[in-house]
Amino acid sequence: MDSHRFTVRAACSVRSPGRRLPSLARAGAAVLATLLALPAPQAVAADAGRAAAAGHATATSRAADDGMTRRMQACTPCHGKEGRATASGYFPRIAGKPAGYLFNQLVAFRDGQRPGAAMAGLVALMDDAYLRDIAAHFAALDLPYASPEPLSAAGTPAVRALLARGEALARHGDAARGVPACAACHGERLTGALPALPGLIGLPRDYLLGQLGAWRQGERRAAAPDCMATIARRLDDNDVAAVTSWLAAQPPGADMKPAPVEGVALPLPLACGSGLR
Repeated sequence: MDSHRFTVRAACSVRSPGRRLPSLARAGAAVLATLLALPAPQAVAADAGRAAAAGHATATSRAADDGMTRRMQACTPCHGKEGRATASGYFPRIAGKPAGYLFNQLVAFRDGQRPGAAMAGLVALMDDAYLRDIAAHFAALDLPYASPEPLSAAGTPAVRALLARGEALARHGDAARGVPACAACHGERLTGALPALPGLIGLPRDYLLGQLGAWRQGERRAAAPDCMATIARRLDDNDVAAVTSWLAAQPPGADMKPAPVEGVALPLPLACGSGLR
């Protein structure tokens, strides 16, 4: 348990991945140059229009998709091939996440609500329309999930108790402390919900720790009212370790798509400024 406390303290006091890894900021400039050197979205659209007029609608659609895929290669050094994440625990999977969520995060990086030098550099000059195109591209990807990394010392009584507490928080919350269940907003299967609630299964523990830490420290912000900041501050260190360990240990299910908006009971347990838009 002491190792879990140490990890949580480190995560909760740590800077964002972009600050911890300054080389990413330098890489971001090079990646941005790659993005800008590729055909602009307007050019791809113009080519698509000409091809459609010539009776090649199928080829046009394929060309447009290929153009976006090429531009999004700039995302692969951190987020992995096709946005499926890499071995580094600091970078999340983005493939298949709700488009509304991805758009909100891109805007947050661009407008300074969410720290991350590399991401901020990438999107600084992009308008909302292009960010929506990027979000839609990754949201449409339906790709297999990797199995979770095995949890060290998983069979010990201390870790079993930690995981039991994590499951209780994820499925039922803690009413005495005003902490709603993760499933109440992120869907019964914890795969997210449309239009903008992200899935929690398939994310590495280090990433989950870092995000809860950023909310607790006020380094990550969402549209007001910021429900996740409220929840994160109501969790103690042991709870953060428990819920992140349990979530990261869950194997992906057969259907990892976000639930339809009807799949989440409204109103949400806490007022949330971005989860439903």
